[in-house]
Amino acid sequence: MGESVKKVLLVDDDRLILSVINQVLVSAGYEVFLAENGKEAIELGTKNAPDLAILDMSMPSMDGIAVAKWFRESSSIPFIFLSAYSDEDLVAQAVDEGALGYLVKPVDPPQLLAAVRAALVRSLEIHHLKDTSDQLNQALAGDRTISTAVGILVYRDRLTEEKAFQKLRQYARSNNRKLSDVAEELVSATESVNKIN
Repeated sequence: MGESVKKVLLVDDDRLILSVINQVLVSAGYEVFLAENGKEAIELGTKNAPDLAILDMSMPSMDGIAVAKWFRESSSIPFIFLSAYSDEDLVAQAVDEGALGYLVKPVDPPQLLAAVRAALVRSLEIHHLKDTSDQLNQALAGDRTISTAVGILVYRDRLTEEKAFQKLRQYARSNNRKLSDVAEELVSATESVNKIN
């Protein structure tokens, strides 16, 4: 699972389900926070920053969809849904909210743990892509030379902007050089070649 204990927020208005799933998760080595309603879920999520939330879709007053919406808009807590129904409309709603999984109750422990592990891995991948995308946007906005170098790689190697930026960044890192210096070198070399043509 990795060095640090993963934190899971479990939200369900059924105490028996909370207890059973809590035991499965704790036995598998997760640190679990329990909430019986949406308001509690948001409070615990804000306070503890879990790596994943497991949300019951239908709860009184504030359902799992509302909690998911709040998490998506106000924090970066990834989530999967639990539901007593496998209704296609509910699944579509879950996907629209950005759910990383959808489990139908009663859920068996191996299925639950597999879904939790898959969601945690997917969440890390999404987080990494977002970081790379943010760095790319920051670099393109902040440094015209880097932007030009990325453009050269996009054209020359037929890459997306993100892949071109990653290639440039990887080259700079592996040669212990500043990204801006590598970009400057590439732009200068390209300008020199273009003068010859």
